[in-house]
Amino acid sequence: MLLLLGIAVGVFALDQGSKVLVLANMTEGERIPVLGELLQFFFVRNSGAAFSLASGSTWIFSIVAAVVTVFIVAFATRIRSAAWAGLFGMLLGGTAGNLYDRLFREPGFGVGHVIDFLQLYAFPAIFNLADVAIVSSMGLFILLSIRGVALDGTRNTKDGQPDASDSGDSAPVDSGEAR
Repeated sequence: MLLLLGIAVGVFALDQGSKVLVLANMTEGERIPVLGELLQFFFVRNSGAAFSLASGSTWIFSIVAAVVTVFIVAFATRIRSAAWAGLFGMLLGGTAGNLYDRLFREPGFGVGHVIDFLQLYAFPAIFNLADVAIVSSMGLFILLSIRGVALDGTRNTKDGQPDASDSGDSAPVDSGEAR
């Protein structure tokens, strides 16, 4: 639980800190090359989802983000794996970062626009650090799912039985049988 919350707070702080810097140092629509055309800071306000889809439906995204946040917090007590805690920490921090924008940024509560500023060459979306955390958590979700890693850190083997060696617990399990 502490790992999940630590990562979530870290992601949220980095995301909001970067947005404060963008707001203080850039004007909307300004482009600053960081690595030539490969990576640029390009400040936009986004009222929609990824790729500015569903612009004008910010209040819907606010509700969805709030539900996701509550779900993660309620679900967190079941997690016993560092990898899953990291995944949910990134997802919670990223979701909370964008939710904060939607709740407290212009034009108003629940309809605020998300601050986006990262643009990669030949990639049409402009995004922020919260988005990076959310997408990274989904990549980790895919990897853990493919590997069969459960929330407690165990891995299912080909026969469907858990493999305790992947749980991260180094203590042997005593079956209770007489020796």
